[in-house]
Amino acid sequence: MRVLIIGGTGLISTGILKHLLARGAEVTVFNRGKRAGPPPNVKSLRGDRGNFSEFERQFQNERFDAVIDMVCFNPEQAESSVRAFAGRCEQLIFCSTVCTYGVKVPASILVNEDFPQEPISGYGKGKLAAEQVFRRANEERKFHGTIIRPSCTYGPGGSLIDQLEFNPSAWDRVEKGLPVLCAGDGLGLWQATHRDDCGKLFAYAALNPKTYGQDYNAVREEVLTWRDYYRRVASALGKTAHLLFVPAAWVIKHDPERFGLLKEITQYHGAYTSKKARGDVPEFRCEIGFEQGAGETLADVRSRNAWRDSSTDALYQSMVDRVLAAGVEAVEA
Repeated sequence: MRVLIIGGTGLISTGILKHLLARGAEVTVFNRGKRAGPPPNVKSLRGDRGNFSEFERQFQNERFDAVIDMVCFNPEQAESSVRAFAGRCEQLIFCSTVCTYGVKVPASILVNEDFPQEPISGYGKGKLAAEQVFRRANEERKFHGTIIRPSCTYGPGGSLIDQLEFNPSAWDRVEKGLPVLCAGDGLGLWQATHRDDCGKLFAYAALNPKTYGQDYNAVREEVLTWRDYYRRVASALGKTAHLLFVPAAWVIKHDPERFGLLKEITQYHGAYTSKKARGDVPEFRCEIGFEQGAGETLADVRSRNAWRDSSTDALYQSMVDRVLAAGVEAVEA
């Protein structure tokens, strides 16, 4: 099986590579070469997919069984991928996002693949527009298209989000016994999937005829509240998290850009079902528990000297001071 990954060095791609190689696939990655290269048994091509004519020319004489597009974020990039691979691959798997569903809470709580797609973020809108391009290409039989929508994915090589931001100082505060901010009442719903588990769905969807023309949520089935989330990350650190509950809008107004994750995503419920994916791709089973994965992720952050020191985060400390001065008491997660 010959597989091309457009991207190939990011967080989810690392998990995909692991499982494709376990399947015995011949893997090629295409990227700009800005990060560390792939394993020695993986072929690496350099280029910029944003240069559409050169990108398409580079693959005009190539043929792959499956192409996995990990770095497509808008319809123009999707259209370029269609031009590059129509008639040159059996299947194209597009990495989309659960952000395409928007923020409405379904009656059943868990969002499935039939839920109306009404994204509110620019990221979600771009991915949805790209989905539509790939869906048309599938209908026109240019290749078999498959859409996979990850949610929050984490693991070594990346940061571990908190509810407020992508690269938080909160974990340093937890380690030091300091209170951390939590938006709302801490009962919002959330899921976190390890990169290796998420990558398994991409790797085993490849050339699986059941996945042709289908879309899937790529999530660990376990649903956490934010109180659960903070408690279990703290446990991975051997500590206890102490939470200060505050309105999301109050946090966001301090710095809408910094707290953009909270503004667009995490102040809303984020709970999805992967029942469809598990039915069509039986190899997709999430085996890495959140506490275990959080521990190894934070250990990796330290090893890369990327640990964020909370003592330099004056804005966050000033917000905590204002909340405590208002008489709000910290609650153990």
